[in-house]
Amino acid sequence: MHLEELIATIKERREVMKVTQRGLAELSGVGLRTLKQFESGKGNPTLQTLQKLADVLGMEICLKIKDISPGK
Repeated sequence: MHLEELIATIKERREVMKVTQRGLAELSGVGLRTLKQFESGKGNPTLQTLQKLADVLGMEICLKIKDISPGK
């Protein structure tokens, strides 16, 4: 999943749950400014920030690490 898709998924989930940006920021401990930048596509959240948001929204983050070794 690319960052744009991740942003859209988190924003959509927040809206479905009828949680405001301010509410999500307060519940997750993520700064409101950070959340607004993230949802507008201007931020670059850490994995810790994404995990905090996912926890509140009842989501799970799965990382896929691609092996780019030569010969694979």
